Amino acid sequence: MKNVPNFDEIINRQGSDSMKWDLYGEDILPLWVADMDFRSPKPVIKALQDKIAHGIFGYPKTNEKLLEVIVEWVEQSYSWKISAEDIIILPGVVPGLNLAAQALTKPGDSLLIQSPVYGPFHQIANNANIEQLDSPLRYNQNAGYSIDFDDFKSTIKKNTRIFYLCNPQNPTGRVFNRDELETIADICLKNKTIICSDEIHCDLVYSESKHIPIASLNPEISQNVITYIAPSKTFNIAGLKASVAIIQNHKLRDKIIQAQRGMVHWINSLGQTGMQAAYANGKEWLNYLLLYLEDNRNFLFNYIDEYLPEISFVKPEGTYLGWLDCNKLNIDKEPHKFFLENAKVALNDGAWFGKEGKGFVRLNFGCPRETLKEALERMSNSLQEIG
Repeated sequence: MKNVPNFDEIINRQGSDSMKWDLYGEDILPLWVADMDFRSPKPVIKALQDKIAHGIFGYPKTNEKLLEVIVEWVEQSYSWKISAEDIIILPGVVPGLNLAAQALTKPGDSLLIQSPVYGPFHQIANNANIEQLDSPLRYNQNAGYSIDFDDFKSTIKKNTRIFYLCNPQNPTGRVFNRDELETIADICLKNKTIICSDEIHCDLVYSESKHIPIASLNPEISQNVITYIAPSKTFNIAGLKASVAIIQNHKLRDKIIQAQRGMVHWINSLGQTGMQAAYANGKEWLNYLLLYLEDNRNFLFNYIDEYLPEISFVKPEGTYLGWLDCNKLNIDKEPHKFFLENAKVALNDGAWFGKEGKGFVRLNFGCPRETLKEALERMSNSLQEIG
């Protein structure tokens, strides 16, 4: 069993230029920004070491093998057939999401999002000088989040050029099912609204759920979708800045390429190397990771149920992020500030994901079990101290 990754290993990340660990003081336990505290897969580390040992870091060329590996990963993981010609390599999903708005809209247009959603979604419209529309997800503290399709239909305007989908959904952890995706796709087709689908967490889905790329539903829908994936969350290599846009409508693809305008170009050679190694040789590691994360998710749920019953938490179907409803806590400040000051635990402020997130925090459980346990104990003790 020597190839089984040791996800229980505590790795000291302080002083390693880690945004997660170096933003706060040494007494703070950070469970906020979405990177994991696990060592990346050995094949990825080995490929990067070999690249560094070569000793020359010139301008990289996207090699055909990398594109083949991405095509194979998508087909094997999601039974979705794409071609190398459908792919654009980008230095991040967020630049890709912004590129779409720059390429496909003009002043006077609008885009649509679903709050609560990943913070940078809320900046895209302003960056493109267009209007942002919001059809919030419907919340039930026992059942979690669903789509209000009546509101979705009524919110879209004639000038809504893009709908930004986040699936698996960050921060709620929803993994939308086929019926939901087909309804979304149908509404957008009827309104001539292009779907930009952030599927960066697509590989991190738990045993009771299944990720379906919305572009894979049928050929007509595929022509109306730009899909973004990356190995960054899956294999804990976000710092390598390597992502993928999949665009099967090549007229759309050409518009995205044109919008790069010399500002968003190739990824660096180490990012390319890491991406190729991850998608080519990371599947076994990922299978073990998913088992560990699912156990962490269940541990988090059971701990909150027993020791923090005032917090409402619905198990996420995907991602390694817990979306905790703290609105019933008897505290006199925003919950992320309370837990930072009183428990020495850093969590994301729910309001960063939209006004619907007020009173929530996002907790990253992509860490060793002991780290998660210590953070939860600190949180529980901090609440007990105030009665």
